[in-house]
Amino acid sequence: MSLQYFYFIIQYSAKREAGKEAQSRTGKMKLEVYADRMSQPSRAVIIFCKVNGIDYTELKVDISKREHLTPEFAEINPMKQLPAIVDGKFKLFESHSILIYLACAFPGVADHWYPANLFKRSKIHSVLYWHHSNLRRAADTYVTNTTILPALGHPSNQQAAAEAEKLLFSSLSKIESFWLKGDGPFLLGRNQPSIADLSVVCELMQLEVLDEKDRERLLGPYKKVQQWIKHTRNATSPHFDNVHNILMKVKEKLKNKPLMEANHGGARDIQKRLRSRI
Repeated sequence: MSLQYFYFIIQYSAKREAGKEAQSRTGKMKLEVYADRMSQPSRAVIIFCKVNGIDYTELKVDISKREHLTPEFAEINPMKQLPAIVDGKFKLFESHSILIYLACAFPGVADHWYPANLFKRSKIHSVLYWHHSNLRRAADTYVTNTTILPALGHPSNQQAAAEAEKLLFSSLSKIESFWLKGDGPFLLGRNQPSIADLSVVCELMQLEVLDEKDRERLLGPYKKVQQWIKHTRNATSPHFDNVHNILMKVKEKLKNKPLMEANHGGARDIQKRLRSRI
């Protein structure tokens, strides 16, 4: 069997299954998205739904109230993490898997988000797998130990923060020099964004809660990364800014009135929002 014929069979099968899924959606209940917008992957899924006109119900699971640890939510996601979705009788968790499912199951999603082309899809997968073991671990650990834990009055792990900073610089350098290599403004040199762009940019947006000088120190050297964030933001406007509004509110409160010096009401409000990262 030639490679071309093998590729045709896979493409045909994928399109046939997508068509069956689209037909089976008739009569299904509205998609349910379980999320907390302080969660980076939750924001990626919500933005994707909004940009692509997917009809869904957003069900907030407040991590600050530990609602993700309840037996009720464990029925949705036994791993007790966000986001998660329920589509009819089908349940799914892990944001990358959710984004892939949404791109395939819902008609009308533009091909550039998750191309039918097998080779292009595989490249997107490589970014997603890299993201989880590199940038995700680096950014989350760094923000938690340099900003969130101190803001909550908890001791931070300086060694973990230092190691995360090294991995964060390495990850940003890899995006700048490798993943953004090519003529297009998006990852993999593409001219339009994919689910990988959305997922990785939402991760980097968590750096917004850092002190401005610290954020500039981290992102400043990477001009292509900064431009790519802007391109992704513009490509998903106005939903990108709307979904990130909660993060910007936390940023402003931290900037204008440090948590430990805030009035008790304001402090409790910030604590609730920031604890969703722990």
